[in-house]
Amino acid sequence: MSRLWDRGDSTPDEAVERFTVGDDPELDRELVAWDALASAAHATMLAEIGVLDAAERDGLLGELAAIAADARAGRFVIAREEEDGHTAIENRLTRALGDAGRKVHTGRSRNDQVIAALRLWGRDALAQAIDGVIAVAGDLADLAERHRETSLPGYTHTRQAMPSTLGFLFAAHAEGLADALPWMETALAHLDRSPLGSASGYGVPLPLDRRRVAELLAFAAVQENTLAVQNDRGRGEHLALVAVALPLSDLGRLAVDLIAFSSDEHRFLTLSPAVTTGSSIMPQKRNPDALELVRAAASRLRSRAAEVAALYGPLPSGYQRDLQLTKAPFLDGLRLALDSFAVFRVALAGLEVDAARCRAAILPATAATDEVYRRIAGGDAFRTAYRAVAADPAGAVGADPAAGDPAETWRRRTHLGAPGALELAPVRERLVAAAERAAAVRRRFDGAWALLPGAAAPAAAG
Repeated sequence: MSRLWDRGDSTPDEAVERFTVGDDPELDRELVAWDALASAAHATMLAEIGVLDAAERDGLLGELAAIAADARAGRFVIAREEEDGHTAIENRLTRALGDAGRKVHTGRSRNDQVIAALRLWGRDALAQAIDGVIAVAGDLADLAERHRETSLPGYTHTRQAMPSTLGFLFAAHAEGLADALPWMETALAHLDRSPLGSASGYGVPLPLDRRRVAELLAFAAVQENTLAVQNDRGRGEHLALVAVALPLSDLGRLAVDLIAFSSDEHRFLTLSPAVTTGSSIMPQKRNPDALELVRAAASRLRSRAAEVAALYGPLPSGYQRDLQLTKAPFLDGLRLALDSFAVFRVALAGLEVDAARCRAAILPATAATDEVYRRIAGGDAFRTAYRAVAADPAGAVGADPAAGDPAETWRRRTHLGAPGALELAPVRERLVAAAERAAAVRRRFDGAWALLPGAAAPAAAG
């Protein structure tokens, strides 16, 4: 089995080979189907400019379709000595088709080949992530509607601050997720550009039709400057990871809230058994393991983004072997996000709320701010009223029979965005619009698989 770069004039040292190959054979199994798709577009273009004849092209497309099917079924093998999926694909094409397999690499390098596979995989994963964020945000908006009247302490510094509602909390996180969508769409647009034809960064002396390849692969555009393509390796992955870290960080924060509110001390909520586990020693325990791992996943994703930034940031122009190490954090980070979104939907679907306990937990002193404003309405200056109430918050609140139930003081906050004026239509409208854009993008992406007879788009997280 030959390597794509092997000239037959050296035998690599075993330790050096193990170090330089790294995890690529394992990682590339996930990219094989996407690599086959990109190769199909490249072969189609090579036939159109006269490098391949029609029979060679058809043979390559048929075998690439079989490779994609084998990869999806877990049957495609990348031998350690082949180093990566690119070599394994070309070796199989050569065994099956002879010279047609030897010609398929004409006009490209492993550099633009791996970038193409990563972008095809990555744009699909980002589209799935956008779908996941829209779905979780929609679930939260539904919960916000259901619990808009469920009084709950509002916290700052982990201490009770003012009365609020559980619906207000859920709505805040739904809006936070919606705020992340434009960033994710920007990252998707960045990846949605064809790199093929850039070769190793400096083009090739052939009339490559790069726009035709982009059209075949349903890319929105071509990344034009061929050196810019190589300089983007790592940067595009970093942008995608940072964009997906935004909604996952929001879910990590909500996971912290749900873990605390479902604790034995609070018991505002009960988590579904589907997202909790038992203890191997304490039979009474149900632990919020799934939410704890979402919390950890948010931290881990930020670390993966930082890892990629650290790798590509100090490099000179052009490809450097350091960039091989951006592949693992990119694949792992996006898979982690997709799994987290799916798990969070399960957690929200099984959530049970004890509204009475939520209300009863609100301390009378949380009405102190309302007492300050009652005194302001009576003519006191803010600072005078503040200091008077601060001297004895509980006494000041309790001294006014008209102060009302502290649990209901959130109803007095009726300005835009406040708990007593909870409006969910704007965030729902944003989610509907984002879902329509995402569906159009997914239809375009899926259309690229028409290149491979009988092939269908694999799931990027699969």
